[in-house]
Amino acid sequence: MQMIASGIQKQMAGASWIRRMFETGLELKKQVGAENVYDFSLGNPDIPPPALAREVLLGLAESAAQPLGLGYCPNAGLPAFREALAVALAKQQQAPVKAAHVVVTCGAAGALTSFFRAVLEPGDEVLCPAPYFVEYGAYCGHFGGVLTPVPALPPDFQPDLAAMEAAITDKTRVIIINSPNNPTGCIYSQETLSRLGALVDRVNATRARALFLVSDEPYRFLAYDGAVVPPILPISPFTLVLGSFSKSLSLAGERIGYLVANPAMPDVELLVNAVTMTNRTLGFVNAPVLGQRLAMALLDEGVDLAVYNRRRKAMAAVLTAAGIRFAMPKGAFYFFAEAPGGDDQAFVRALLAQNVLAVPGSGFGFPGYFRLSFSVDEAVIAKSANGFKAAVENVKKSR
Repeated sequence: MQMIASGIQKQMAGASWIRRMFETGLELKKQVGAENVYDFSLGNPDIPPPALAREVLLGLAESAAQPLGLGYCPNAGLPAFREALAVALAKQQQAPVKAAHVVVTCGAAGALTSFFRAVLEPGDEVLCPAPYFVEYGAYCGHFGGVLTPVPALPPDFQPDLAAMEAAITDKTRVIIINSPNNPTGCIYSQETLSRLGALVDRVNATRARALFLVSDEPYRFLAYDGAVVPPILPISPFTLVLGSFSKSLSLAGERIGYLVANPAMPDVELLVNAVTMTNRTLGFVNAPVLGQRLAMALLDEGVDLAVYNRRRKAMAAVLTAAGIRFAMPKGAFYFFAEAPGGDDQAFVRALLAQNVLAVPGSGFGFPGYFRLSFSVDEAVIAKSANGFKAAVENVKKSR
């Protein structure tokens, strides 16, 4: 007897390697003790929110007791928050963003899901560079979209624009990029983005249905060594930006994100209205009101980036000492390193035997590499060093 939809069966069979390894880690911690497990599987921000968060939350506790303090808000978000976000995004994106161009969503994932529902027809293709965040396929697949990954170019993993152009068909509806990137930590250069914007404009000059360029930017705030994350909206009228406060404010559980559409886009008001409706009818209704108010009050705040930078350097030292090759991440909080021996799943198993949890590159559509999240305490990184060395040695012996 068939109990669930065939499409969901396929998604479950290819369930996220990230969650799979995270759940493996939970079991392992029960067996050997949490202090003896070195879990780099999940990008779960562990740095406390800004200190001001406590004061803001205490104030929100008072306002929550007022009439409609926890009631519905407009589906596109609290008007005051949309106004404040528009001001911040106009500066960040170097574009004349107004509140009418912004929709507040249940995280960046809610923004992307609502956008896909608004623009995709069954059979439409969504193009993205690989490696990529694996749930993109599920987000577009729910509405009949088909994810088409195009391998990026190691070692810095800039998109292969010639290959992406060759992959575009009449059914290609969206190109999605993610910079700073999960899982590689790379930042797409201004040259890369300008060429990509020009490509989108060339395609749109020849067709009636728009090709959208969507930039997924939950890690925009995390750039190291003076690296700059270029704005997306100036490169083409057909651009949108998604973001969230999950990492920048360590509010992942509050599910506050946003979508901003380029003010220069044809029929931009129609698109924003469509996303506002799908945000409602997909069941999100509106982003959590307390979370919106908290994020609005902390809009000029951020977590301590120096903590992540110290961890990045500590992780680089551990990998170097183990003889593992990698490109130093310029952003986000991930390493995407070469798997010794070339078999990413075999090496992840070798790490697991040392109580070190990583995610194989196969889980991001790019075998031969593995991902580590350094959103963990420096002491965990330091204690994992012997495990990495032992895993490398064991892989060498097994050849």
